Amino acid sequence: MPLAIQIGTFLGGLALLLFGADFFVRGAVRIATLLHMSRLLIGMTVVAFGTSAPELSLDVTAALRGAGDLAFGDLVGSNIANIGLILGVAAIVTPIEVHLRLMRVELQFVLAISAGLWAMSADGVVSRLDGSILLVGFGGFLLHLYHGARREPQTVRTEFEHAAGEGWSRSRSVLALGGGLVGLVLGAQFMVSAATAFARDWGVSELLIGLTIVAIGTSLPELATSIMAMSRNELDITVGNVLGSNIFNIAFIMGTVAQILPLPVHAESLSIDLPVMLGLVVLLMLLVARRGWLTRRSGLLLVSAYVAYIVLKIVTIPAA
Repeated sequence: MPLAIQIGTFLGGLALLLFGADFFVRGAVRIATLLHMSRLLIGMTVVAFGTSAPELSLDVTAALRGAGDLAFGDLVGSNIANIGLILGVAAIVTPIEVHLRLMRVELQFVLAISAGLWAMSADGVVSRLDGSILLVGFGGFLLHLYHGARREPQTVRTEFEHAAGEGWSRSRSVLALGGGLVGLVLGAQFMVSAATAFARDWGVSELLIGLTIVAIGTSLPELATSIMAMSRNELDITVGNVLGSNIFNIAFIMGTVAQILPLPVHAESLSIDLPVMLGLVVLLMLLVARRGWLTRRSGLLLVSAYVAYIVLKIVTIPAA
């Protein structure tokens, strides 16, 4: 497959994936509202899940095609990009004060599952048993989220209720849900095909493609949500969305994908990718704990760490 066609297929798949995710989530939010779900709960779960929908669709597709390296790389790379790139850029644009009490617990949960994934990967694979443990942990997180959401201050509750939005009519919501799902599936198919073809034809590992290009592409919904939240001065949403997305990526999506295909973990990931993912979580905890703010200097530090990681990956990971 010529390079121009590979790039066009990848970008077309990415566009389908992102538009599909947007329509799917908006339809899902409205249907959840019609089923009388709490708008607070919708804002704290459906929105975070929605920004992870591209990862879910792409990585399930990759697993079904036997591209475990691509799936693992995308999930770990997306978590790294979410903190280093998305939160870093957001803080550079607008310093972020963190009011949300749940944030402290969510940060600890992200830290725990990041460390847990690193430990699980020590034997060179994320097995079906490992995936089951991650899914159980995700269930515990949802219970915590449900009970903790009720104890948030009214200002924070209002932010997340607003994030849920008003939605569309019932018929339009059903069409959006179905059309969005089609876009997610087709977009994932195109992206996986292009990424694997590029890796095969140009001698680049699927792991590297997943950790960089694919991970940045599937992290674009987090960036869009963060920009929208900042424009509305809902800065808690920016951090909450990133943390929620990271939890969904590892606990739910990787847990689910591992049931389909146990994911191989290479030595490079054990020595570089997973430690960097964990290290960025620790760095974020330290930055938030110090003053309760993500300042522009903090954002610059996060972005610099992400750029250094990308450079390190390009220099150290050998071609397939």
